Formats: sequence, C-alpha cells, structure tokens
Amino acid sequence: MRVLLIGGTGQLGTEIRRRWSADTIVAPGHDWVDLAVPTSLDTAVGDSDAEVVINCAAFHNVDRCESEVETALRINAVAVERLAELCAQRGKRFVTFSTDYVFDGATEWPYSEHDCPHPISAYGVSKYTGELLVERLRSDALVVRTCGVYGVRPSATKGYTFVDRVIAQARAGERGRVVDDVIASPTYAGHLAVALRALLETSARGVVHACNVGPVSWYDFAAEALRQAGLELSLDAIGSGEWKSGARRPRYSALENARLRELGITMPDWRAGITAYLADRRA
Repeated sequence: MRVLLIGGTGQLGTEIRRRWSADTIVAPGHDWVDLAVPTSLDTAVGDSDAEVVINCAAFHNVDRCESEVETALRINAVAVERLAELCAQRGKRFVTFSTDYVFDGATEWPYSEHDCPHPISAYGVSKYTGELLVERLRSDALVVRTCGVYGVRPSATKGYTFVDRVIAQARAGERGRVVDDVIASPTYAGHLAVALRALLETSARGVVHACNVGPVSWYDFAAEALRQAGLELSLDAIGSGEWKSGARRPRYSALENARLRELGITMPDWRAGITAYLADRRA
C-alpha cells in the first residue's frame, strides 16, 4: 500500500512507520506539510501517488486549546476538512484521528460509535467539528476515535509519557499523585498501528473506535505500570478536583470497539498495552 503519512514523527506515526514494513510510506516533515498552512496540504496531496492519506497530526495540547480556540479549530477541523476534500477529489482514502474528549463523561459505561458526542472543552469541540466536516463529505474516509495514546516516542507536548513519569518518580524515591476518579481506555500506539492496518483491509468508513480494551482509572493504570516494571507501589490517589488544569475533562471516557469487533478486528486489553510498551522501551 502506498501511504502519505502526515505527522509521521509523533507517537502513532512513529509506530506506523516502524510496523508497516511491507508498505511504501512517505512521511514529510512539519516544515513541508503544516496543517496551519493550507497550500502545503494542497501540494502534499496533489503531488502524491499515495492510495491512502493518514493524518496523525493535531493541535492536542488540551489546556492551550482553551486560550487558542481559533488555532485549535484551524488545525483540528478546517485543515482536516481540506485534507478530506483533496482526497475525495483524487480518489484517495483518507484517515484521521479523533478523541474520547468528544464525550462529556456523564456515563458509567464505555462509549460506542452510536453514542452522541457532547464535548466539554475547546479541544473536544475542535475535534468533533473536524469529525462533522469530514462526515458531511460522505467520502471514503475513516475517523478513528482513540483514547490516551502513549508510545515509545515521547509526547511532543510533554516530552515524556504518563508511564515514564510514574516509573521515573518511583525510581527517584518520590511518591506520585494520580487521579482515581477519571476512567479512560489508555492505548499503546503500537497496538493502535496494528489495528489500523487491519482496518484498512476492510471497506469501513465513518467513525470507528480503536483503543486498548477495558475501562481503567488512571490510578489503577499507573499502579499496574509500576507492578510490571518491578517497582513498589508509591502512589497517592487523589480526586480530579485536586488536579489543576485549564480545561474540563470528561470523568468517564472509556471507549468500546464495537465496529472493530463487527469487522473481526480485536485489540489487546490495557494491561497488555503496558506490557508491550515496556518491552519495546527496553528494546
């Protein structure tokens, strides 16, 4: 498969390049393709012979989105729509990624693709707007919603992953503070890359959820990471109200991979995600 990969140096893009060894992947850098510069999108897609265009890039600093709403909408919505349009005009399949933050968290069970989004942050609004703009084209496009992605390549925003931070604190003899009342579906980028490749072998279009299976609190996720790393539990559970942030976040945003299951595609559970991540970090 010939692929144009936008955002190929990020956590997910890195795993796609590493794992899709049988495919021809072109991953131009940010200096060549910038979602904030529409002409760069026109040139990149127009000059490409790729069959599939995958957008892994986004403005995903959740707190900054609250004060930079226009930038969030321009990158997470308007640019995504432009990419989808260009692909539809040229007969290319388009894939972009969305987030569990399109939901408000007012539930007690994992969200499926049939649940109605209701974002409560500027970031969530910008990503859901991007979903709607792609959907209205009724093209051969996939919007893959995922949750809490972490990978061997550190986050460009933070410079580390959540798992790395928890383990580093424990090794330094520090006690970590982790919320125990926020439930999600943390997803290892390597597993997501494998599932996406399988998804592209199907004719699916529209919104599809893809995440490591099983709702878990961030506290329990951190505790399992320490256990698998062979470290003593050195965490204090705190309420989300004690964790200061600039944006509202859903209390419960675990996702259910309903459509993936219908397509015969399975993803490992969240514990297996930690295991694979730690193994890949050691390697």
